[in-house]
Formats: sequence, C-alpha cells, structure tokens
Amino acid sequence: VQLQASGGGLVQAGGSLRLSCAASGRTFSSYNMAWFRQAPGKEREFVAAISWSGDNTYADSVKGRFTISRDNARNAVYLEMNSLKLEDTAVYYCAARPKFGQNYDYWGQGTEVTVSS
Repeated sequence: VQLQASGGGLVQAGGSLRLSCAASGRTFSSYNMAWFRQAPGKEREFVAAISWSGDNTYADSVKGRFTISRDNARNAVYLEMNSLKLEDTAVYYCAARPKFGQNYDYWGQGTEVTVSS
C-alpha cells in the first residue's frame, strides 16, 4: 500500500487542522492505520491509531484534542486536530500495518504542522 499525507500547515495555538492520508490498493479496509509525528530534534512518536475494525488509540498528549477516523470507501484516514499547542509542531506521518501484522511497514512522506503563538 502507498500512502500520501496532506493537510499540514501553519496554525495559531488553539486552532485546528485536519490531516488526510490517501492510500492506494484495494485492501485498505484490512489495514490498521496510524499517525506518528517527529518534532525537530526529537524521535518519532506515536500519535493515534485506528484498527481495521475501527478501534481507536491515542497518545496521552493528544487525547481529547485529536480524533482519528477512516473512510474505507475513499481509502483514507484522517486526523482532526483541535486545541493545537506549540508542542504539536512536527512532521506528521501516516502509517499502515497489515491486519495481523506486528509492525507499521508502510509510511507516507509526511506533512508538516507548525503551531505558532
């Protein structure tokens, strides 16, 4: 599966942004999808995931502010980000893991989110 992330940009603290990830392939619905991010000078970290069956998981740092969703008819996964903070500034990556796979083997190219004060 190939992934293409988009929707990043510059936003003021407290604002909102919606990231999208378009996936190729006819078996998208069988993949677990996730968003990760990497801030400057930091390691990549998990943000949110949605399983093939629709179960969501969030990092504590974004819980209550971010919402992950998927549209299998459009082969897409989204990350709705609200109440953005300066520390949310990062490059955001979408990733895919096969239904019963152990690792996120497929990655998009990343989309940059900058939160300003």
